[in-house]
Amino acid sequence: MERRVTRRGHTEDFCKGQHLKLNDLKEKTKDLENKKKRYLFNENIPEYPRPEFHVTHLKHDTTGAGLQGIWWVKGFCDPCPEESPRLVWWSLMVRPEDIQSAERRLLEQIYPDRTEEQIQRQQSFLGKFATSPALLDSSRLGSYRFTFPLEELLTAYSQQLCSGTQPVMRVFKTVLYKQEVMYAVLVHSPANQELFSEYPLLTDDPNAVCAYRDGHFIWRPEAMCKTHNYELVHRRDEKQVEVKKLFEHQREYYVWDNVAVALHMEVGQALQFGSDRLREKLTYCEKGSPSIIPYDKFHNFSEATDLVKELWPNYPSPLERSLNIHAS
Repeated sequence: MERRVTRRGHTEDFCKGQHLKLNDLKEKTKDLENKKKRYLFNENIPEYPRPEFHVTHLKHDTTGAGLQGIWWVKGFCDPCPEESPRLVWWSLMVRPEDIQSAERRLLEQIYPDRTEEQIQRQQSFLGKFATSPALLDSSRLGSYRFTFPLEELLTAYSQQLCSGTQPVMRVFKTVLYKQEVMYAVLVHSPANQELFSEYPLLTDDPNAVCAYRDGHFIWRPEAMCKTHNYELVHRRDEKQVEVKKLFEHQREYYVWDNVAVALHMEVGQALQFGSDRLREKLTYCEKGSPSIIPYDKFHNFSEATDLVKELWPNYPSPLERSLNIHAS
């Protein structure tokens, strides 16, 4: 694995051109210092679900200063033009309806021949495990969140930065932090094929952590809990899945994973939307933990409301809070 220090001062170990599942990641990190492997090598993790999320929306979280910059350029551009390649980062937005459909798919996979009575008797369970920062309403990157349909983003990227051709998606890297695993997808113009040819194309691989199919990302999280407060229990004779709440001394801490999407930008380029469309897709986020940026960069809801009103004084609706998934 390679190592670098990010512009925010965080050390990241990464493997280019691969999305490594946790067992493969353990092999790659055997020689790292113990404190970096503490969570990844925890072997006492209770059983948890392995769903498949079909994600149609992306989110971009930012600070007040970032919000003002987005308002000024009417879109998104690389905030650090001195870095190469120039990238604008987004994350998968897993919505409550995505959790519900993933739960249905998972149950059909575990018990494909359930009766209608067994289907009706099954209680919802997947939301109990959706507790990692990747799946919560809160943000670790700032108080302001833009949420866009993936199709709209890719269409705008194609028209504005690819001369109308389809953008290219590649397997960018796997990044290991202390407790987080990030799977990064690179999106670029076909004009830059040679620049990024070392990275494999992102395909619809049924065994991959992240794939792309028919206008949506497929994410098969390796670890969706961070703190394991529950255990998945199978009642095979009844063809039911249940959740067992663990006592405090039984709870385990593990890594959690997420998928990030990096849009490549040339010098001076921006992915632009109309001012009203930007405001329409903007919501407020509470501060997440652990924070990536300093705490004083976050705003409370009152401060956020005032700033958004200042930037969009004529917008008819008040600022709303982000409603993604609440921890149970």
